[in-house]
Amino acid sequence: MQPTEPIEVSEKSVADLLLAMSKTGFQGRKLGEAFKVWLEMLEEDEITILMGLAGAMVPAGMRKIIAYLIRNRYIDVLISTGANLFHDIHEALGFRHYLGSENVDDFYLYNEGIDRIYDVFAYESEFNKVDCILADIISELDGVVSSRKFIGELAARVYRLASEKESIIVAAYESGVPVFCPAIADSSIGIAAAIADRRVVIDTIKDVEELTDIVVKSKKTGVIYVSGGVPKNFIQQTEVVARLKGVEKGGHDYAIQFTTDMPQWGGLSGCTFEEGISWGKISQKSKKVQVHVDATIALPVIVHGLQNVKRRSCPVFIWDRELKIDYGCLSHEVSACQGL
Repeated sequence: MQPTEPIEVSEKSVADLLLAMSKTGFQGRKLGEAFKVWLEMLEEDEITILMGLAGAMVPAGMRKIIAYLIRNRYIDVLISTGANLFHDIHEALGFRHYLGSENVDDFYLYNEGIDRIYDVFAYESEFNKVDCILADIISELDGVVSSRKFIGELAARVYRLASEKESIIVAAYESGVPVFCPAIADSSIGIAAAIADRRVVIDTIKDVEELTDIVVKSKKTGVIYVSGGVPKNFIQQTEVVARLKGVEKGGHDYAIQFTTDMPQWGGLSGCTFEEGISWGKISQKSKKVQVHVDATIALPVIVHGLQNVKRRSCPVFIWDRELKIDYGCLSHEVSACQGL
């Protein structure tokens, strides 16, 4: 057995602090271990890192952190709730979320046209303006497309309108990082589509095929789950789909999750990676860490620890009739690899 090592109070980087925390106990240790697993992923020559993003992360101020992860290719694929993408577009277009309070008369807020997300406020009228802008954009689109293709089309148009370029979908669009949103109707993007003069159809079964294709054609895969929900399951099930198609991947090779949920309630957001092994979704040999922590605490700390870490290489996705993945691109050369 190794002894724990008390953390000395001294001048140190966030990375050094996280490494020191990995030698302590409880969730501080788990946070440090998650950091070490993420570093291991970035050292791999041929790996695709997928992030599942749930919870109200964008209203809570995590938007630029996710954009930073994308631009620096600390993640390669994003699977998000529709709400996070809508709130990202909301801020890209110059609107804001505001510091509020959970101790408030909500009927008063309703009469004032203010929506509350725990201790964050936003104006309903501004949400409605964004709904209408998105409805106009969606009315320009046509065809049957995956959510990845649909979000790419939104990003191209939001980029032209954006006053704030540090957007999640704009960063993904510029960096060649695919963004999937399998439950896109369950958001204000779905509301905008419902009021649009709509000719475009979002085929979410095509999402299943495309994301599974990414996993099948990746040499190795690592997953990072912020909360859980639909994005977590959507990534997890790719291993099952691949197996039913005759490809045995053996489960994801690395896995990290930041969650406040617990396994005993039976929900996916709290289920353990050990449980995922029974489904073949997580490799028995995987490096895996689950941290029971509010992601708005974990993400700023870990991502600051990742600053200045240079990834060895990252995948470039070539979307043609058949998906091709090229791992020959260094992370700092990704824009050139994408031809941007």
